[in-house]
Amino acid sequence: MSEWDSENAEWGVTREESAQRPEGRTQEAREDSKEWRLIQKTMMSMQAEQRRSRRWGILFKTLGLLYLFALLFTFGSPFGSGDLTPGAGGPHTALVDVEGAIVQGQDASADNLVTALENAFSAEQSKGVILRINSPGGSPVQADYVYQAINRLRDEYPDKKVHAVISDIGASGAYYIAAAADRIHANPSSLVGSIGVRGGGFGFTGVMEKLGIERRLYTAGENKAFLDPFLPEDPEQVAFWESVLDRTHDQFIERVREGRGDKLKESEAELFSGLIWTGQRARELGLVDSFNSPGQVARNVVGAEEIVDYSYEPSPFQRIMRDLGSSVGQGVTETLINRGPVLR
Repeated sequence: MSEWDSENAEWGVTREESAQRPEGRTQEAREDSKEWRLIQKTMMSMQAEQRRSRRWGILFKTLGLLYLFALLFTFGSPFGSGDLTPGAGGPHTALVDVEGAIVQGQDASADNLVTALENAFSAEQSKGVILRINSPGGSPVQADYVYQAINRLRDEYPDKKVHAVISDIGASGAYYIAAAADRIHANPSSLVGSIGVRGGGFGFTGVMEKLGIERRLYTAGENKAFLDPFLPEDPEQVAFWESVLDRTHDQFIERVREGRGDKLKESEAELFSGLIWTGQRARELGLVDSFNSPGQVARNVVGAEEIVDYSYEPSPFQRIMRDLGSSVGQGVTETLINRGPVLR
């Protein structure tokens, strides 16, 4: 049979022929049906998993936003400049911390220290100001900004004396700042001094040659590649850089003499050599007046035992962001500082 017969089930196949194999076709249909059901189950399972993932994602994002808002309400605005003005009722001694490297962008930057000092001096109930110092030094520019601000505030508030109290270390730029105080206190074991300036880096010319690396630098200006670490040292440039360090050192010495006056034992050749001494030796050299802690100064010298801290305090948001970027930021900062004069 070659054409369609409505009484037949298939082209060219009679009912009798078709009826002879219904079981085989039914088996194939069953297998196809099982495979399709399996595909359907798999797709439905994937869709359900995606829906669960979206629900969990929305939940975690919502919880994160709620936590952030809770922080904002608890600690205040994250975009503020930190807590610089504490409340104080009765007579007290104002305290400002100089902690860590004295560098722009850090807690002990001139901006933060000067603002804290202005708040400490302007407080009606503050009877004196303590600079609690624990710093190895830092930028000569930042140190001089603070030095000048202290002298300005001393003139503006002549009845409020400034006392620098060195705890573990008050060296280089930190001592630069301390020299502006009316009196300097320390512990016999404190590290004090290091009245000097340094600047340095590394040279990579030998390594470049061994690795077969050629330095290609294009400049306009005879000294634009000044002290390039990938080029051999130029004696003239080195001499010039040393003269810059000498002038910065002279400024440092001038500030110390200005602040300490005839208290210094300038007959000692080592006084401005860059050496660092114990508090005991520093007192013998005239760099320290007495041995006192902040509490002793507040109680026995200022006469106001209560101490109120006016130090710069970053907001929680600033602290988190600083911690997140501290590794990279610190590396970049130290690299840049090491290229320029450093009071350390």
